Amino acid sequence: MKKPTSTPHDAVFKTYLSHPDTARDFLQLYLPETLLKVCDLRTLHLESGHFVEDDLRPFYADILYSLKTTAGDGYIYALIEHQSTPDRHMAFRLMRYAIAAMQRHLDAGHDRLPLVIPVLFYRGLVSPYPFSLRWLDEFVAPELAGHLYHGAFPLADITVIPDDEIATHQRMATLELLQKHIRQRDLAQLLDKLSELLLTGLATESQVQALMHYLVQAGNTREPIKFIRELALRTPQHKETLMTIAEYLEQQGLERGLAQGRQEGRKEEAQRIAVAMLHSGLPRDLVARLTGLTEQELTPLAD
Repeated sequence: MKKPTSTPHDAVFKTYLSHPDTARDFLQLYLPETLLKVCDLRTLHLESGHFVEDDLRPFYADILYSLKTTAGDGYIYALIEHQSTPDRHMAFRLMRYAIAAMQRHLDAGHDRLPLVIPVLFYRGLVSPYPFSLRWLDEFVAPELAGHLYHGAFPLADITVIPDDEIATHQRMATLELLQKHIRQRDLAQLLDKLSELLLTGLATESQVQALMHYLVQAGNTREPIKFIRELALRTPQHKETLMTIAEYLEQQGLERGLAQGRQEGRKEEAQRIAVAMLHSGLPRDLVARLTGLTEQELTPLAD
C-alpha cells in the first residue's frame, strides 16, 4: 500500500489518466465529434504538465497529452484538468494552461501553434457544473471580447505611414518619426521635420531627453553634437535641455580622448623601456612579461 496522500482525488485521477489507453477511452467519450475526427488517438504521448511563468512561479495542469492530427501534418494537445470544487474562473485557467502548452511547443522549435484542447473532469458536490467554460463569458462584455480575440489585433505599422501623416499624430509624432528613420544613413535630413514637431510643445522635457539619447545611441548621425545644437537653436522651449545634452556629450568625448591619450602614453613608455631592455640583451620573453607588450609588438622594436 502506498502512503496516504493529502490529495487522494487528484492522485487516483492522475494514475488513471496517465495511462495512454485510459486517456484514449476518455477522449473518445468526451471530445466533440468535430475535434475527435482530427485527432489521431493512436499517437497519444504523455507530456509534463509543469509550467513556469515569467516570474518563475510554477503552475500545473493535471494531465497533458500530445498527439498527431489525422492529416499527419500538425500537433494537437489534449489538456485534461480534474476539479472537485467549481471555479468561476476555470475557463480562463484552462486558457492559461493551453497558451503555456503552445509556448512550450514553439520553444521546442516548431513554427506553427498547435491546437490545444482543454477538457474539464468534474466530480464536485454542486451539480451540474455551475459556470460557463467559454472563457469569453468571463468578460463584462463577451461580445466585444469575442470581436477582439477572434480577429486580428490592432497594428501601428509606422514603416508604411507617410511622414506628413506622422506629423499629425500629436504627442506620438516625434517618437514615430525618429523610430521610423533611425536606420537611415544620415539623420541630419530629419532636422527640419523634427524641429517643427518639437516646436509644437507637445513633447515633455523627459521625452526630449530620451529622444536625444536614443538618437545618439541607435542613430547614424555623423555629428550628433552638431545636430543637437542645431536643434536647440531651432526650438527655444527645449534649448536648455538640448544644450545640456550636447555639452554632456562633448565632455564625455573629451574624457574618452584624454583616457585614450593616457593609454597611448603608457604604451609609448613601455615601448621605450622594451627597446632599452632588448638592446641590453635581455630575452624577449622576459621583456614581454616585464612590459606587458606582446611578441608581435616587440618584433619591430628589436630591429
